[in-house]
Amino acid sequence: MGAIYYLFHPNQLRSIIQWKVWHDPVHRRDPSTESTELQECFRLLNLTSRSFAAVIQELNHELLVPITLFYLVLRGLDTIEDDMTLPIEKKVPLLRNFHKTMQEDGWQFHESKEKDRELLEKFDLVVTELKKIKEPYFKIIEDMTDKMGNGMADYVQNTEMIENGVQTIKEYELYCHYVAGLVGEGLTRLFVASELANPKLLERPSLTESMGQFLQKTNIIRDIHEDWVDGRRWYPKEIWSKHADKWEDLFEPSKRGKAVECVSEMVLDALKHSEECLFYMAGIRDQSVFNFVAIPQTMAIATLELVFRNPAVLDRNVKITKGDACQIMLESTQNLATVCEVFRKYARKIQKKNDPRDPSYLAISQQCARIEQFIETLFPRQDPNKLTTENKQKQNDQPTMDPGEAVVLFGVVIVSLLAISGIMIGTAWFFGARFDNIFKEFGTLLPGGEGSKPLITGHDEL
Repeated sequence: MGAIYYLFHPNQLRSIIQWKVWHDPVHRRDPSTESTELQECFRLLNLTSRSFAAVIQELNHELLVPITLFYLVLRGLDTIEDDMTLPIEKKVPLLRNFHKTMQEDGWQFHESKEKDRELLEKFDLVVTELKKIKEPYFKIIEDMTDKMGNGMADYVQNTEMIENGVQTIKEYELYCHYVAGLVGEGLTRLFVASELANPKLLERPSLTESMGQFLQKTNIIRDIHEDWVDGRRWYPKEIWSKHADKWEDLFEPSKRGKAVECVSEMVLDALKHSEECLFYMAGIRDQSVFNFVAIPQTMAIATLELVFRNPAVLDRNVKITKGDACQIMLESTQNLATVCEVFRKYARKIQKKNDPRDPSYLAISQQCARIEQFIETLFPRQDPNKLTTENKQKQNDQPTMDPGEAVVLFGVVIVSLLAISGIMIGTAWFFGARFDNIFKEFGTLLPGGEGSKPLITGHDEL
C-alpha cells in the first residue's frame, strides 16, 4: 500500500529521501561515552517519544543529557496523571511530591497500566542520572516538576471539569500552561543557563508561554475525536457552545458544518500565538537548539492547516504525511528566515481554505494577514514594483541642473565634437584623401549643378 501511495505521490518520496540523505545533525550522540544507565535512559526516551526523541539526541552536548532527563521526568509525571486506573487519593500525592520522588534512590512504580508504564518501572535509572548533571540544571528540573505536578493535581481534583469539561477559554489556557507552558519555561531556563539562548528571553515570559500554548492547543484541536472516544473534553465550552447545543452534537454527521466551524474558531485561537513564537526563536543562539524548538512549531502550524476546514478530524486522528513532515524538517533546520517562510506558506494555505460563510472568516483572514505582516517586519521582501517606485522617488528628490551648468555642458559637448571631427579630417587629408573630388561630386547633387541637367537620349524607333 505504501509503495502504491508513493508511486502516485513522488514528491512525498523525494522529501523523505532528501531528509535521509542530506540531513546532517549538528551534533551526534556518542553511546560509547555513556554509562549503561544513561544508555537505558535514551532507550526509554525513544520508547516514550515519537516526536522529540530524534531532535533531543541531536542537541548540543551541554544540554543533551539534562533535556533528556527533563523529558523523562515530565513523561513519568504525565503517565501518572493520564492513568485512569489510579484512585485520586493515590494519584494526587504522587503528583504533588514527584519533585521529591525524583531524588529517591531506587524509586520505581509498578501500579500503572498506561502504555508508558515501563518508564515508571525503571525510573530508578533516571534518578541515578539526575544526580550526575550540573546543579543549576537539576534545580531547574526540580522547580518545573514541582510546579507541573501541583498544577496537574489541581486538575485531577477538579471534579467539575472532569465531569463537564473545560468551561472557559481562561481555564483552557491555564490547563495548557500547566502541561506545556511550564515545559517551555523550564527549557528556556536551561537554554539561558547553558548560554545557548539570549538571556532577554527570561524577561519576556509571554514569548515562552506562547511556544507552549501553540503546541498544546494544536494537539488538543487535532485530537478531538480521540479525546471524545476516551471521554475527555478539552475544547472550552465558551467556544463550542456557539456552534452546538450539546458537546455530542459536534460528532453528528447531520451537524458536521457547525462542527467544522467550531474547529475553525479553535484554530483561530491557536494562531494568535504565531508571532510570539517566531519572535522567541529569534533569541536562540545555537543551531541545534534552534532546530529543537523550530521543528515542533512548524509541524504545529502545518497541523493547523491540515485540520482547518477538514471534517475528517471529527472522525479520526489526522496526521501530517511522512513526506510533508520530512520537507518541513528540511526547511526548519536552516535559519529563522526559512522557518518564517514555512509559517507564511501555511498561513496562506489557511487563508485560501477560509470560507466566507464561516463566522470566524474575517478574524481568521486578519490573523493570517498579521502573521505575514510580522514576517515582513523581520525579513522585508524586495518587491520589483516597490523598488521601481522608490527609485523614481529618489530621482524626483534629486536637485535639478542649474541653467548655467546646462549651457556650459552643451558648449563642452559641441567643442568636443568639433575637435574630434577636425582630428579625423586632418588625419584623412594627411593620408591622401582628395577632398576636392568629394566637393565636386557633392556639387553635382545640388540644384543648378552639372549633375542636375537632364540627359536627352535619342529615340531611334521614331
